[in-house]
Amino acid sequence: MMAKRKVEYEWDAERIKALRRYMGMTQQELSEELGTRQQTVSEWETGKYRPRGGMNRLLTLVAERVGFVYKTTPTESAASEESSREQEESPRKDTDWAAWQK
Repeated sequence: MMAKRKVEYEWDAERIKALRRYMGMTQQELSEELGTRQQTVSEWETGKYRPRGGMNRLLTLVAERVGFVYKTTPTESAASEESSREQEESPRKDTDWAAWQK
């Protein structure tokens, strides 16, 4: 029996929007890919709701498949905020989620 892989990453509004933009999709296109409504994607991106359970896992799988880089621990997230400030002064990397959140 295979052990379940625990999803340690929680998707927030900025990361979802960054993933969608990284993939070059509209909210409608992303919703069709995920099998949900466009309104749901919009609500995630505005922070009204957050994806839960299977949808959280699906977003993680999609991100991994397209090479979307994100941080997975609170410590790394804090470091990411600091590096985001540094990135404003240096060229952005297309594979870093912080580069797509603006």
